[in-house]
Amino acid sequence: MLVDSHCHLADPAFEADREAVLARARDAGVGHVVVVGENPERSDAARAIARAHRRCSATAGLHPHEARRWSAEVERRLADAAADPVVVAVGETGLDYHYDHSPRERQREAFDAQLDLGTRTGKPVVVHAREADEDVARLLRNHPQAVAILHSYSSGPELLRTGVALGHYVSWSGMITFRSWTADALLHEVPEDRLLIETDAPYLAPVPHRGKRNEPAFVGRVAERLAAVLERDPDHIAAVTTANARRVFGPRVRPDEESP
Repeated sequence: MLVDSHCHLADPAFEADREAVLARARDAGVGHVVVVGENPERSDAARAIARAHRRCSATAGLHPHEARRWSAEVERRLADAAADPVVVAVGETGLDYHYDHSPRERQREAFDAQLDLGTRTGKPVVVHAREADEDVARLLRNHPQAVAILHSYSSGPELLRTGVALGHYVSWSGMITFRSWTADALLHEVPEDRLLIETDAPYLAPVPHRGKRNEPAFVGRVAERLAAVLERDPDHIAAVTTANARRVFGPRVRPDEESP
């Protein structure tokens, strides 16, 4: 079984054929998909998908692009969502200083609060980091009890090493298959028991699907590339990343034969 640990399946890009997308994922050996919530509305949509599909789980969070929306009401809605058994993580949250769609101070406020929510609920926190390595590392260090997933990792070595030292997980996406990818050395720095794979669909379709809408069925390409870089058998990488997903997300992520 493969686990797509980060997919925006609630995105309108999948509105017309979501059932077919999930069927193709199953046929490709993807046993579970974590559907990410980027704001309260998408988090509710992700929860609805997870309730309808046993092989899906949801997250609930506020993306740094939307951090300007952070308020007591948003925090309450996310806390209520995080109490839902189908929700296996808080986020997507984090910091994005590349686009700066929200003021940096508001991004840090929302990220800090969601790290706290993850700590209080005992659920991992899905972290987006772009051109904000120092502040992301600082906030992670400020929440030593939180468990983070550094998703679609593309930041520098120092943040990765901080995350690994703190016991966090690192998730690799289709970016590692791109010709422009030059950071294979970082893949070797993550212990096997902290490796995850994802699509980040509908974005970042891996080679040979570049230019197309990404979808969970393509996560196997990420596993193959990771296996090639680490010089491991692809089946081994599939087993390791699935075991890690089960550990960090909990018992809702389990092999098909255990699913009702």
